[in-house]
Amino acid sequence: MSDHPQDGVPPVDADATQPQPETHRPSRIIGPYRLLQLVGEGGMGEVWLAEQTHPVRRQVALKVIKAGMDTAQVVTRFEAERQALALMDHPAIATVYDGGSTPEGRPYFAMEYVKGEPITTYCDRQRLTTQARLELFMHVCEGVQHAHQKGIIHRDLKPSNVLVAIQDDHPVPKIIDFGVAKATAQHLTERTLYTELGVMIGTPEYMSPEQAEMGGLDIDTRTDVYALGVILYELLTGALPFDRKELRQAGFAEIQRTIREKEPPRPSTRITQLGPASTEAARNRHTEPRRLASELLGDLDWVTMKALEKDRTRRYQTANALAADLRHHLSNEPVSAGPPGAVYRTGKFVRRHRFGVWTAAALVLLLIAFGATMAVQAGRIARERDRANQEATASRQVSDFLVSLFRVSNPSESKGNAVTAREILDKGAARIENDLRQQPLSQARLMHTIGEVYTNLGLYRRAGPMLESALATRRTLLGDQSEEVRLTLQALGVLRWREGSYDESERLLKQALAVAERTNPDGVEVAEVLHNLGILYDTQGKPAQAESSLRRALAIGERAGAADNPATARTLNTLANVLWSQGQYAEAEPLFLRSLAQKEKQLGAGHPEVANTLNNLGVLYQTQHKYKEGEPYFLRALAICEKVYGPDHRVVGDSLNNVGSFYEEQKRYPEAQRYYERALAIYEKTLGPEHSDVGIVLHNMANLDRNLGRHAAAEPLYLRSQAIWVKSLGPEHPYVAASLRERGTLCRDTGRWAGAEALYRQALALQEKTSGPTHPSVAETLEEYAKLLRKVGRADEAGVLEARAKGIRSQAR
Repeated sequence: MSDHPQDGVPPVDADATQPQPETHRPSRIIGPYRLLQLVGEGGMGEVWLAEQTHPVRRQVALKVIKAGMDTAQVVTRFEAERQALALMDHPAIATVYDGGSTPEGRPYFAMEYVKGEPITTYCDRQRLTTQARLELFMHVCEGVQHAHQKGIIHRDLKPSNVLVAIQDDHPVPKIIDFGVAKATAQHLTERTLYTELGVMIGTPEYMSPEQAEMGGLDIDTRTDVYALGVILYELLTGALPFDRKELRQAGFAEIQRTIREKEPPRPSTRITQLGPASTEAARNRHTEPRRLASELLGDLDWVTMKALEKDRTRRYQTANALAADLRHHLSNEPVSAGPPGAVYRTGKFVRRHRFGVWTAAALVLLLIAFGATMAVQAGRIARERDRANQEATASRQVSDFLVSLFRVSNPSESKGNAVTAREILDKGAARIENDLRQQPLSQARLMHTIGEVYTNLGLYRRAGPMLESALATRRTLLGDQSEEVRLTLQALGVLRWREGSYDESERLLKQALAVAERTNPDGVEVAEVLHNLGILYDTQGKPAQAESSLRRALAIGERAGAADNPATARTLNTLANVLWSQGQYAEAEPLFLRSLAQKEKQLGAGHPEVANTLNNLGVLYQTQHKYKEGEPYFLRALAICEKVYGPDHRVVGDSLNNVGSFYEEQKRYPEAQRYYERALAIYEKTLGPEHSDVGIVLHNMANLDRNLGRHAAAEPLYLRSQAIWVKSLGPEHPYVAASLRERGTLCRDTGRWAGAEALYRQALALQEKTSGPTHPSVAETLEEYAKLLRKVGRADEAGVLEARAKGIRSQAR
């Protein structure tokens, strides 16, 4: 037994009495048992935690009939429970040790004391996954099956009667309280045990339709299967099939009608109906609402709804059969459950509307109207059948399509040549339009997936048509506000950002954000889109907008309990990068380190996202001239990227460019040039010659040529990089200001002092406008400008600029 009070008091109970005064409690010593604490109280008995003193010393649960309750019927039922438990020997059922009578003559029995908690409470507190919950639940089914084999029906299965205790560090379910059990194969006592007609025995939320009929004599083992179905429903969704409050507030007849006739929503549908509560339910199952609903869709929907069938002939016939289907699901094998056919649905319709059917049959004048009604209903049933058939066909076609792609690896088809994953992907992309033409939603789903894969491989020209086609199909068939449309808008927005089409990217991501916010303003889907917008704004040189988006994304993730997942780690990394770009180094460093620690823990030390944060830490230390600290981060990031992406991916180009800049700043020019040349070749090949990233590496190569005294080679590189940035990022982007400053320094070094001063002034004006007057880039331009002024003999003016630069530097530390 348990020290937890029982829940689910039935609205009518023939055995219920008011608690008795303390003077009616049993003696503190009963036989070999010493009573310690009252831990539970039901309609006819009390449950005490007791200590057995001999022949063995142990704690037991002692159930004693209440004073004043020793009527013939109650004593018979009490003895029936004792005898029922004594018949059973299973690890999932609490064991009976002994029985007898108190000094006052009240029957009692001693049984195993289960120090546990209701199965639903345990699963939520431990945040067990769906699979772990199913494995625990199957042990409960085995215990119920054992009771049935002994001829015992529990009749009041519910979470508070299924406790979970920890034995040898493993959770073990224990079924308790056979107080309303019914024997099917034998008499449990010498006295007559009967159930009064018109008395509801059990707990309404977990009661089978045949129990609600209150016929009493027609209850079999399938009533426990129904209760198991309700417990399974609650374990999967965190909610009951019928709302507890609404059910309890209904009248007695309405409770019966609901249980007998009303169909509960499928578990996957219930998750979508829970609203904000779905976030808590998903978090208790180590997932998020959208994934939880997807996890329940199909097998688990069918299995649960078969256990909850109103017609017990269509229900699982045994608890073992229910457990077997769950094992099939966990083993990726077909389950016996499935959606009911059209004939059965029609039969249920007739039973629910029998008055209308009989009236129509009796009244000739209403026969035509009835026929029309049935025709409409039949049409609806046919449409549902067709939709189910279409879904089955679509799933089969997608499966066949995917299998056919991998047949290319068969030596007989590939003619002995090695086949790469890229070739399989290209083959799929080429065939998808024709092979799935009759299943447009399945076609769109695969196009979306392949488009994302192409994007991640840096194959942007191939990704675009796939994602655009998927978006058009989903908008047409699902509407602009569907989750599928949001996902494709987001994927296409990321692609456009990577291509350098920033205005188009912003438009698409804002559309995706609007869809996500309309569904759930505080959902993790909103945080995903905000993170991508933050990256875009940072690329566009809009740090304030970037920081605002990222801080909101971070807050949503932490509120939703996702503080330690990879999405939050990515947001921390991007936010730190934005703060770094604004010169807030002290605030950026702990965010980078926190992001790195989370990514290494969750994704592994060799994951490309780990490389991204390693690279950013290297840049942070480089900015602060902490070269010794920064170099290991840069080199480790490059090694990860080359291993994961191969030598020609644009991400490898990013890493090469960063290492080149790092070495150039330390005047390790030959090493820097090698890295820059490799980066430029990758960028021009994968991104095209007009991409903003090409401008970055050209600018860095120009700096290198200038530092080596190759002024003639440097100037055209500066001009080309500046032209690329003006075209792709706009004339006021910080990169353009950086180009003006470096060209000014080139003019200064070649004696073109007037041209140098004009360029420095342009750079300063643009930096102060876009980044603010205290940004570190402003300090850098002031320092270079001061050097020019000292060269031309304007030391006083130079001193003013140097003092201002020094003040900015001191603020950034």
